Amino acid sequence: MQIQDLPYPDPGVPDARSGSRFLWWLFRNQLGGQLKSLAWGLLHFLSISALPFCVGVAIQAVVDHSGRRLALAGGLLALCCAGSALGDTFLHRTAVTNWITAAARVQQLLAHKAANLGSALTRRVAAGEVVAVSTGDVEKIGWFVEAWSRFTAAAVTVVVVCAGLVVYQPALGGVVAVGLPFLALAALPLLPRATRRADFQREKAGRATELASDTVAGLRVLRGIGGEELFLDRYRKASQEVRHAAVRSARMWSLIAAIQVLLPGLLLIAVVWYGVHLARQGRVEIGELVAVYSSVMILTYPLRHFEEIAMAYSFSRPSATRAARVLSLERATSAEGSLDRAGDDLPNGDLYDPATGLLAPSGRLTAVVCGDPDAAGLLAERLGGHPSEQGTSVLLGGVPLDELPLGSARTAVLVQDKDPVLLSGTLRDLLDVPASGAVAAQEALAAAQCADVLAALAQGSLDAEDPMDARITERGRSLSGGQRQRLALARSLFTDPEVLVLDEPTSAVDSHTEARIAQGVRDLRDGRTTVVFTSSPLLLDHADRVVLVHEGEVLAVGVHRELVRKEPRYRAVVTRETDEETGRDGVLSEVRVLNDDGVLNDDDVLNELAEIEETA
Repeated sequence: MQIQDLPYPDPGVPDARSGSRFLWWLFRNQLGGQLKSLAWGLLHFLSISALPFCVGVAIQAVVDHSGRRLALAGGLLALCCAGSALGDTFLHRTAVTNWITAAARVQQLLAHKAANLGSALTRRVAAGEVVAVSTGDVEKIGWFVEAWSRFTAAAVTVVVVCAGLVVYQPALGGVVAVGLPFLALAALPLLPRATRRADFQREKAGRATELASDTVAGLRVLRGIGGEELFLDRYRKASQEVRHAAVRSARMWSLIAAIQVLLPGLLLIAVVWYGVHLARQGRVEIGELVAVYSSVMILTYPLRHFEEIAMAYSFSRPSATRAARVLSLERATSAEGSLDRAGDDLPNGDLYDPATGLLAPSGRLTAVVCGDPDAAGLLAERLGGHPSEQGTSVLLGGVPLDELPLGSARTAVLVQDKDPVLLSGTLRDLLDVPASGAVAAQEALAAAQCADVLAALAQGSLDAEDPMDARITERGRSLSGGQRQRLALARSLFTDPEVLVLDEPTSAVDSHTEARIAQGVRDLRDGRTTVVFTSSPLLLDHADRVVLVHEGEVLAVGVHRELVRKEPRYRAVVTRETDEETGRDGVLSEVRVLNDDGVLNDDDVLNELAEIEETA
């Protein structure tokens, strides 16, 4: 796989049982690139390591006044320099390719997992951890995959050079052969402590990232309640903890680096001292002494890769563990499905949930009232065919959604959760989504009452003549909560799915705008199945059918005004009654009744109270 071939057609199925297994899986899937990098690394390192032998031959040729051997040494030097340059160039090329392709593979796997799990991902893993894995952790994993081939080439080079020195000059070569393994393994006792400190640093950094993400996401609310400085102080404290942990980790790595410099220096001193002693006895030629001395100096270069691979593994292992933890998450139901249906052969008909008994008739607007907002969110996910827990499948036209491929299920049923996300870009980009083509963008924006939102976006983007070219900041943070909700609703309406499930789509919108949205959604979705989870009377009064779900079961079905009169539990949820108000004389003390225009009417309220008192 080359960089220009990215992304992968299929990134594969990762071994996510542990961080180490995940790293090994990545290595096996890039075996071709690793072997190329190893080959170029061997050419580079062996060419550099051969330079001292060439220098030693040249010096000895000068001492012996041999022009032929001097010319031979010069030719060998030129060949080694060419091999070193060529090997270094392509080693860097292949190593970076391994790094980028490994990081791209991990990012694709994470993206596929996020798309597979949907909104259930952030309920099972903190959002800050997902961000940390998909950014910094991906780079560290790629670093280890890239460094492994260079380390292998360096280790093979050290072994070959030691063997060559023993053959070339047994006395001095034996000293080097005994000393080098000790140098390579000297830092091993320090690695566990260094790894623990690196893990602690990663943990603190991940916590700081989560805190920063949560603070930025809730900045508008924090400013409203005066809690901005409180959370900033918490982040300052968390960042200082990260700094202290990083300093402690750096101290350990600096100690390991110092050992990697000190011990080769001591070995070099020992080789020189012993070599001079042997030269005085006539047992070693001057050229041989220079060659061995130079070889020991050159070997400090490949030995650095022993330290690098230790650092890369220490930093990448916790990153790989976090990535494996995310990638090991599974959907409650299979994403493949057992039915093979084309995109234009999707099921249609009534939407039915056997677990709760909820029925949403085809082509009708059904409103669902739940006393528990969390239960409403879980039920909305179930209706979309991607529940967070295993259970009986929701049926669409008698076809279980669990048996459809995930893409087909999401095409048939679109779920907009209560906190939809707006990505950065223009409004045109926001509406660049798969759609039926039956609903125009302007129709969807008008139904969602986005006129003032368009005006605000156009005013904030002076260079955009068309409001559709106005830019939206990340997550729509420059907009109010109600404006974000309306743009997200317009996007869902523009998609025009067979079944649209909306979870509290107007919770941040004022009542007058909410009434107009209710009418707009009803008109635009006429003939399409729409399910709205809400407790707003303004929306409930426009529904063809209202269903009360309590503790996972359907308790009552009817229309809004009928249920307000006859069902105390429904009335308590919709009117926000307390238990005392609900039981006091059986009289509804607080009721909201809507006329056909969606506006509160005092006469209707009085009539409603009178009827309830007579019934009581």
